Amino acid sequence: MLITIILTAVLTLYGSKWIDSLYKMPNAPLTFPAEIASRSKFRKPLLALLLFVSLNNLADVPAPLYFYLTAIIFFLLLITFTDFEQYVIFDRMLKPFALIGILAAIHLDFSFADRILAAVAGGGIFFLIAAITKGGIGGGDIKLIFVLGLWLGSEILSDVVIKACILGGVAALIMILTKQKNRTSYFAYGPYFTLTAIYILSCAKGF
Repeated sequence: MLITIILTAVLTLYGSKWIDSLYKMPNAPLTFPAEIASRSKFRKPLLALLLFVSLNNLADVPAPLYFYLTAIIFFLLLITFTDFEQYVIFDRMLKPFALIGILAAIHLDFSFADRILAAVAGGGIFFLIAAITKGGIGGGDIKLIFVLGLWLGSEILSDVVIKACILGGVAALIMILTKQKNRTSYFAYGPYFTLTAIYILSCAKGF
């Protein structure tokens, strides 16, 4: 428990500081640059809560699996917050996220071919969807699915995508019916993929 509390505190402070530094980059692709403070005011407590619950659930997972599960949950939560706050998924997060995913596949002796197939197929399918819908899926979401493929492989990625699409579709319908958004409004799909992946990995306690 003590280790979980300390790790949660460290990751929360570092992760939030990292997000703030990305927001301050020149020409950062922010959707709400004038609302950074107001849209992020609950970030730290929510990030800490989600990290603590997720990591506490993994307390009995042996190393090195614990390290990699902590890493993927950490990155997915940061991506969740940037997408909710500013509708952006930063390449500067996705790149180290992808590299650690490749390391995990090698270190944990997963099928590297399956990881590559899941990444290429998943990213490719969402690229086609984006092309067909003329921007219905953002570039950040496409890259996120690609990286998740490297981490999860084809079976788990398929499970995540199906459940996230259903969840996101229901949420979008509710927002349209309640007039919070209309059919042409931008909809941040990334958090539904990230939170679904965290839920599935937390329940399974593994990949």
